Amino acid sequence: MTSIRASSFLRRVLVVDAVFSGASGIGMIVFAELFANLLQLPAELISEAGIVLLPFAAFVGFVAARSEPARIAVWAIVAINVVWVVDSIVLLFTGWVAPNALGYTVVVAQAAGVLVLADLEYMGYRKSRLVSVGAMSG
Repeated sequence: MTSIRASSFLRRVLVVDAVFSGASGIGMIVFAELFANLLQLPAELISEAGIVLLPFAAFVGFVAARSEPARIAVWAIVAINVVWVVDSIVLLFTGWVAPNALGYTVVVAQAAGVLVLADLEYMGYRKSRLVSVGAMSG
């Protein structure tokens, strides 16, 4: 398995992602009805998105806590963030939902924020050094 020696920059960005994702997930679950009314988005969509964010936040926090995380874990976080951005934009422009202007603004703004995090995580990955971890012999 190949790991990286995570740069302090990468670890900080991962912590921000974990905290933001966890807080967003909790907020989306607790305030789904309020957000649905404000944004004209389905409450079920908001609460289910919040539920999805909680294990993601835990995973990102777990990876952030490692000084030498697996490369694949960091790549998975970046990829999942990119998928979230694409899904957010697809959601708006396919007619699956019909949010009001505030709803469009919030969805685009959160997608932009997630894209920035993915970019920063990629930059942090590039600043990190590869570490080859061989099998332990007995």
